[in-house]
Amino acid sequence: MPDVTADSSGLLEGLSEAALIAVDGRVIASNSAARKLLGQSIDGQSLDRAVTHPAAVEALDRIGSEEAEEVELAGLGHSRRHWLMRSAQLGDGSHLIRFVDRSEARAAEQMRVDFVANASHELRTPLSTLIGYTETLREQSNEIDLETRERFLAVVHDEARRMQRIVEDLISLSRIEAEKFTAPTEAVALVPLIEQTLQNARRAADERGSVLECDIKHRLPEIAADRGEILQLLDNLVTNALRYGEPGTPVTVAAHAEGPMVHLSVRDEGEGIAPDHIARVTERFYRVDTSRSRSLGGTGLGLSIVKHIVERHRGRLNIESQVGRGTTVHVLLPVAVS
Repeated sequence: MPDVTADSSGLLEGLSEAALIAVDGRVIASNSAARKLLGQSIDGQSLDRAVTHPAAVEALDRIGSEEAEEVELAGLGHSRRHWLMRSAQLGDGSHLIRFVDRSEARAAEQMRVDFVANASHELRTPLSTLIGYTETLREQSNEIDLETRERFLAVVHDEARRMQRIVEDLISLSRIEAEKFTAPTEAVALVPLIEQTLQNARRAADERGSVLECDIKHRLPEIAADRGEILQLLDNLVTNALRYGEPGTPVTVAAHAEGPMVHLSVRDEGEGIAPDHIARVTERFYRVDTSRSRSLGGTGLGLSIVKHIVERHRGRLNIESQVGRGTTVHVLLPVAVS
């Protein structure tokens, strides 16, 4: 059996992933990451005892005669993470076996799958309504009175608009994500954008009997921003606050300088969000109350768009909420470099 030199041990410890060296089906050296994953006493053990995952054992049985393929492993080492096991024969006849953590990649893939499924579901619901009502209008046109016809057409229009909003939000998300590695550098005054947003929201606020309040006590420095995206961020936050705040209660937009950032907040007085939901409300299509959100016209993408805009601007997003008291969304955006 070849000796494992200090250089080999140092090489193993220098690897960021879990790794071990095996000779004749036995572990002769491992790094701390491998011992953390598989157990502190794996050195000297046979491979089938050190690596107990059935798929890994089956693949490792062949490494003496042929190069083992890459093997995806879930639940290795009593872990809920996903791993990719790779092996390579070394010049002295030993084998280097590495375990690459693929959890983030798998999580990203799962998010993509969930996103496609959720988007399909969100579009299928209004599409089914459109098909049902238009088929009725076409097949029973002579039997439907004018009032019913107008009601059906109003439903068709509303559902078509809902689909349009979902598609527009999806396009916005795609565009923001495509630009996320390029931080905006234009110096933008925030106050006019807040005023424009509040003016645009005035009609919706009046319909709910809500007052739009603005709390900006001092002159704000300009922010490094994409003007259109900040308008979209403000519109989403104010619209959400009106939508989920109690009718007749105020919605307050505040802003002040805070070191190298401008601190923007939007507060409502509504039902609030339970703590176990707060971490997920920025996920695409995530809704605390699915039926209520749809009935109020939300697409389930508003806060996700806000999150991506904040990330592109190298800012920070924080959501505070108390059940029965309301929600405040805090956004910190970097001041423009003069």
